[in-house]
Amino acid sequence: MDPSVVVDESVLRSYDRFSLFNSPYPAHDRGCGIDLYPGSDIAFSPVAGTVTETLSVNCPDRPYAVNRDHLIVVEVDRGATPTDLPEGFVARILHVEPSVEAGDRVEIGDRLGTLIRSGFFGRWVANHLHLDFRSVTQHPRRASGSVPISLPINVEPIAWDGTGTVVETGPTHARLDTPSHPNPGQFAAIATDAGVPIDGGLTHYGGGGVLSAPTGAAADCHLRLFGTPIGIASGRTVRWDPVDVFANGERITGLSLFADQTGDWGGKLVTIDADFAVGDRVEVTIEPSDDPIRLGGRR
Repeated sequence: MDPSVVVDESVLRSYDRFSLFNSPYPAHDRGCGIDLYPGSDIAFSPVAGTVTETLSVNCPDRPYAVNRDHLIVVEVDRGATPTDLPEGFVARILHVEPSVEAGDRVEIGDRLGTLIRSGFFGRWVANHLHLDFRSVTQHPRRASGSVPISLPINVEPIAWDGTGTVVETGPTHARLDTPSHPNPGQFAAIATDAGVPIDGGLTHYGGGGVLSAPTGAAADCHLRLFGTPIGIASGRTVRWDPVDVFANGERITGLSLFADQTGDWGGKLVTIDADFAVGDRVEVTIEPSDDPIRLGGRR
């Protein structure tokens, strides 16, 4: 079994939402990175320790984003976060314009800087900070090499029939008024037909994940949504089947899936080549595809 790090429950609950798998980048494979959405542009530290390095890096040049991102490396206090690692570890934090520097001491909740709109984001992606962990013996600047992140909470499943009314639009997304959050203040996520909460970009990012283990699943488990097979969960990792997502019969880029604890949310449609208006009634369906949409490096 891979070693893992547990992010403290109090840290998770200080954010509106989180995602382990909703990313095009291999750093999120096996849930080795978590994106934390605070609902504001102030970035607070999710760990306690000593800053060992800050670094600026180039990122894709997008008209809606900056072309320089930042990495903050923190050597985490031993015992501050439950971990199965045999030695010390560092936290890597991205997408923050740092107000800290090497040698600074930070506690959980201390201000690290300001969130940036990174060129690594799709246009429909809200500002967030990325967090992952690895051994102090590993290279801190490499994109891969971090350990899986375990969740200390149960994510509640949200049943959804795929219908809703558009309440928000952007250049590349539309948000619906459904499904309703069953218990604001607790994390919940859209679930498969069998009630398994799922996470990721369905299916515009080639990989996704489950946020709780399918009941009775000893190994691989077939997942369905709206009656259509969407992938196989091996452990908590899902490789999506070749399917397309449709809204009112028009192919869209996909569904953006994550865990959220606010009451003000709903299904998020990624609509790069489609156009919806506030008030539109929508029915989302999923169909097998010979040429599914795939963005980024996770296929």
